[in-house]
Amino acid sequence: MRLEGKIAIVTGAASGIGKATADLFRAEGARVIAADVSPGENVTIADAGREEDVLRLINSAVMTHGGLDIFFANAGISGGLASIFEQTPQDWERILRVNLIGPFLAIKHAAPVMKERGKGSIICTASVAGLRAGAGGPAYSASKAGVISLVEIAATQLAGANIRVNAICPGLIETGMTQDIYDRARAHDKEETLGQLNPLKRGGAPEEIAKTALFLASDESSYVNGHALVVDGGLSSSHPFYRQEYGRTTV
Repeated sequence: MRLEGKIAIVTGAASGIGKATADLFRAEGARVIAADVSPGENVTIADAGREEDVLRLINSAVMTHGGLDIFFANAGISGGLASIFEQTPQDWERILRVNLIGPFLAIKHAAPVMKERGKGSIICTASVAGLRAGAGGPAYSASKAGVISLVEIAATQLAGANIRVNAICPGLIETGMTQDIYDRARAHDKEETLGQLNPLKRGGAPEEIAKTALFLASDESSYVNGHALVVDGGLSSSHPFYRQEYGRTTV
C-alpha cells in the first residue's frame, strides 16, 4: 500500500497507460480521480488540454478528498506519422494543446494545492520520441521534447516547495495509440517483429509504465526530481530508426 492515504488525478485514464496506472494507484491505496475525453469505468469526462477542465478536476480532488498529492498528466494524442511538409498548423495546435499545454496546466494548477499539503509528485508522460528523431511524427516528437524540458523547468521553479516533477519516456507500448501497429503485425503473422529494434526485442505493456509511475508517485522516489525516466526496453541506447528524407524514405 505505497500510496495509502494519497489523493491522485490521472488523465488519459480510459485505456492504456492511464487506465493501468489508475488501477494500480487504487490497488496501492490511493483515492484516484481518473479522467479522459472518452468514457470509461470510473472515468470523469475531461479534456486535459482545457484549463477549465483541469481546474475542475483539481477542485474535485480538494472538495471531495481534501487535497491533492499526485497528478499524472498522461493524456496524449499521436497525430500520425505525416512529415513536416504534410502537417498543417492546425495539426500542430491540436497535438501541442493536449501533449504539452496539458502537462503545463497540470503543473500550474496542481502545484499550489500540493504546496498546502507540504509535498507532492507531478508526473508527465513524455516519450522516447522526445529524446531524438525517429520514434514519432514531427509535432508529436516536438511536443514530447517540450514535456521533458517542461519538467526540468518546473522542478527548478518549484525549488523549496517539496514538489517533485518528473517525466516518463515510454518506448513502444501496446495502447490505443499504437493499436493499429499491433493489429497490422498480427494480421500478417509478424507480431514477433514488434519491438525488434530494442535490445529486449519486444514491445512493452501499459502495466510496465504504470509501475514506473507508481515509483515516481511514491516516497520511494523522494530524491528523484526534474528527471525524464526512459522505459523503452533499451531502444534509446542506440535509437535505430527509419530515416525520412525529403521526397523519399530510406532506411
